[in-house]
Amino acid sequence: MLWSRFHTAIIIVWVVLVTLVLGVAVILVALFSRNGNFPHLIARIWARSILKVAYIPVRVEGIENLNTDDSVILMPNHQSNFDIPVLLGCLPVQFRWLAKAELFKIPIFGRGMRGCGYISIDRSNRKLAFQSLAEAAQKIRNGVSVLIFPEGTRSWDGEIQAFKKGGFVLSVDAGVPIVPIIITGTGAVMPKGRMLIRRQAVGMQILAPIATSDYTRKTKDELMGIVKDTMCKAYKERTDN
Repeated sequence: MLWSRFHTAIIIVWVVLVTLVLGVAVILVALFSRNGNFPHLIARIWARSILKVAYIPVRVEGIENLNTDDSVILMPNHQSNFDIPVLLGCLPVQFRWLAKAELFKIPIFGRGMRGCGYISIDRSNRKLAFQSLAEAAQKIRNGVSVLIFPEGTRSWDGEIQAFKKGGFVLSVDAGVPIVPIIITGTGAVMPKGRMLIRRQAVGMQILAPIATSDYTRKTKDELMGIVKDTMCKAYKERTDN
């Protein structure tokens, strides 16, 4: 237990330091970035450094299911804060996060986020939220891949929780495939509600893309059910072994 606390303290100090240094670098580079690709590479270095300091090995399977030439919507399950460095550090593809519209109003930081290619989602009311999703869908059709946690928040028990509908509205509007991703092990690294970080091997399985072109906003619930069933089945197969 003493070693775990000491190890956690080292990781936290490292995360603060590397975030300050590379975070400033990302903002500065993003001010001049047109597509956000280089800031994403800096973020990948940030993520990999955290995994290395934390001694978290990540085994990635199914890379062949990612076509880097086409835009997709990546949908992983969400177990822990460590999902972020795992996804950033180990997904071999450029992608962007969805971010709250309020963050884009912060001076300099907001400009940096735009330079990174992050997509603004306005959730202040239902009408603006759907308008934001439509604008995000257009960006995706123009060649930007995005990552969405369909559960919306981290799971308390590791099991895949109920999905939010917003990501599936975006999916059918954009008409690009959904690539489900199963992450295992991060819940043991840093469980929700706890600060203690443990050494733990992590697995990431990239599943086959699921086409969305035959669905509409009216039938998005059917698509959501297919994606959830696919992810739950794959998750169960991994955790039962």
